[in-house]
Amino acid sequence: MRRRRAASCAIVCLSLLLTSCAASDAEQAAPAPTPTETAEATPAPPPSVEEMTAQYASVRLHTMTLEQKVASMFIVRAPGLDGAAWQTTVTSRGLGGLILMGDNIPATPEELAALTGGVASGDGLAPLIAVDEEGGDVTRLPYDGFAGADSLAAEPESATRDAFTGRSTLLDQVGISINFGIVADVTPDPDSFIFDRVLGPDAASASPKVAAAVAGEKARVFSTLKHFPGHGESADDSHISVPQIDIDQTQWRARDAPSFQAGIDAGAELVMFGHLAYTPVDPQPASLSSTWHSILRDELGFTGVTVTDDMGMLEATGLPEYANPDENAIRAVAAGNDLLLYVTPGNIDATISAVVGAVESGRIDPAVVDDGVTRDLELRRTLWLRQHPDVAF
Repeated sequence: MRRRRAASCAIVCLSLLLTSCAASDAEQAAPAPTPTETAEATPAPPPSVEEMTAQYASVRLHTMTLEQKVASMFIVRAPGLDGAAWQTTVTSRGLGGLILMGDNIPATPEELAALTGGVASGDGLAPLIAVDEEGGDVTRLPYDGFAGADSLAAEPESATRDAFTGRSTLLDQVGISINFGIVADVTPDPDSFIFDRVLGPDAASASPKVAAAVAGEKARVFSTLKHFPGHGESADDSHISVPQIDIDQTQWRARDAPSFQAGIDAGAELVMFGHLAYTPVDPQPASLSSTWHSILRDELGFTGVTVTDDMGMLEATGLPEYANPDENAIRAVAAGNDLLLYVTPGNIDATISAVVGAVESGRIDPAVVDDGVTRDLELRRTLWLRQHPDVAF
């Protein structure tokens, strides 16, 4: 632990030293201030935790090889309840973290906490440990007795906040840091496969509850809004198809955007992209669309981390254009996803190598990778500081 903290401090100190040296050179070149100027000068405020975190991520990024950067963009599932395998899955490749599914959840919260507590990447960064814990139809933890959208949609906004406060407290206690659990989709269609998972049939009813869910999770787990740009416009299941949605951007702004905007304004740290195509905007799935990533960033003002839905879902469609997992990953990174999610990772080493090769060949802009990895590093650094409240920068 002391070596890890020392490495972390060394990185930050290096950055501060460079900044200090630059300031010193500027002072030598400038004329000496007059007594009046000196008296009127006020000391600059110390940098905030957010500024220091950003500086840490920037310095850390420049110590990483391209392969390390790309590997850190992957979140995968490690099978079963073997804690050593969980740790090896993360550290052997330098991955960003783990996604937990049903076979990863033991009988008691104490057992789960012990498993997650054994996963660490060191050097001032925490691995991300994620789960789909919506409540109701999508519940991975058998000890989660809090309400889900199937009942919350008919209850007041306060009930949503209470449920997600309780749920996020549980997730924090068992060592889970990301909840892919806030469905910001809306639909009034009872035949839609996602109908029982939405917090309201339309933007007006769902938006305040999406914001309440984010507020309930605040400072306990990182909140994720899904499935951008909105799964409720189609009754089709994106686990086995790429839903084709004939909705233009103007219609989307009125019907689907508000609930995502509400969650973003409430402070959600992540947005998950769905494998669904709004064909008048972009015929590609949103998860592979730079157009939709730009809309999220530029129009909705989201500055946090973007993550794909499970990448294996694209292969599961059986469509030939998504049969190659390496090609899917290349397209996902090029589109602007910061994290790629794999419930069934397959040959993850080959996929990482394929993305590295695409950057080296110029198919993926290196700046896109650097931007995404920087956001990932900031999230992981923020998590590490939460886990080590006694450690100062």
